[in-house]
Amino acid sequence: MKPRATWARASVLLTVSSLILGGGAIVPSIAQQPPRTSPSPTPSATSTEALEQAIHTQINQYRRDQGLPPLTLDPRISEQARSHSQAMAAGRVAFGHDGFNQRGSAIRRTIAWNSIAENVATNQGYSDPDRRAVTGWINSSGHRQNIQGQYNLTGIGVARNSRGQYYFTQIFVRSRQN
Repeated sequence: MKPRATWARASVLLTVSSLILGGGAIVPSIAQQPPRTSPSPTPSATSTEALEQAIHTQINQYRRDQGLPPLTLDPRISEQARSHSQAMAAGRVAFGHDGFNQRGSAIRRTIAWNSIAENVATNQGYSDPDRRAVTGWINSSGHRQNIQGQYNLTGIGVARNSRGQYYFTQIFVRSRQN
């Protein structure tokens, strides 16, 4: 996949990798190179939680616009997504999908699932980082495939490092009862 996207304030680096887990999930990632700005202070947990909720709302609106059912936000899945975003923000893991199999296994301990997929993104220097991440995902065929997939649950995690760079993880799950 070689999606083409241009943004006035940032160049886009798109990395797409595939992992097979459950139903053969595609696990794309997107990174926006930061514009030259000075770092902002690290936000409180409340503001990253607000970004998580905003992403959930935007993704469900997009799904509704496509005639798809909304995804239920599950705190057990969000815990895994948030942990991955925090690890990327802290530099404990590289930006991407390292540990995806382990996240899937951890989720499987509490939710029986048939398929699972993950989108990740990073950006910096925007007043609307959540919208930038969602727009990037929607404009990328691999990410969009996950968003439009036959999933019923999701978890979202957002973290921000001391340099003001945001890291986003959204995990999509199709539970066995559906």
